[in-house]
Amino acid sequence: MADLSPTILAEILGPQQVMDLGIRPLWAPIPRIAGPAFTVRCPPGDHLMLHAAIYQAPPGSVIVVESGDVTHALAGGNVCAVAQRNGVAGFVLDGVIRDIAEVRQLGFPVFGRGVLPVPAGKAAALPLNVPIRCGGVPVQAGDWVVADEEGIVVVPAALRDETLETGAAKQAKEAAQTLDEWERSHRARIAELLG
Repeated sequence: MADLSPTILAEILGPQQVMDLGIRPLWAPIPRIAGPAFTVRCPPGDHLMLHAAIYQAPPGSVIVVESGDVTHALAGGNVCAVAQRNGVAGFVLDGVIRDIAEVRQLGFPVFGRGVLPVPAGKAAALPLNVPIRCGGVPVQAGDWVVADEEGIVVVPAALRDETLETGAAKQAKEAAQTLDEWERSHRARIAELLG
């Protein structure tokens, strides 16, 4: 799935699977991440469950957090460093983080709504890997998340194989087409649409 860009996946799955543009890379240039979602819900002002998730998420997973709070940071440099050491592919947060210089230096991919130095508290113990919404998109544990500078797409687990096959074929077709061939086809299509 990491070979397929969010652009290709969005064309296949539609806009309902694309997170809103407020959730973006928090440093650049950021590498593409792809992996199964490990879902977390954090109420406003609290980040206990994200801190728990870095010890429970399987290697290769993308921790996806529903929070919606932009007044308290969900994570900082040490949390990102431990997540990275434990094999987590990256964070996709409907919220903010702090210590961005440390996170950038680590090279740990984080997508979120911004950066703020105010830490959250640790009081709300909630279940992990429950259905959440992040960036306006429903996310279930095990759905595939692909994120890079183009955007963030959630591939439902039930559609993973079909999407992978369709995406690989689309990508191969596009790679085989020259710009001249694309322009000819595009020019003809635009002329037809204009009547």
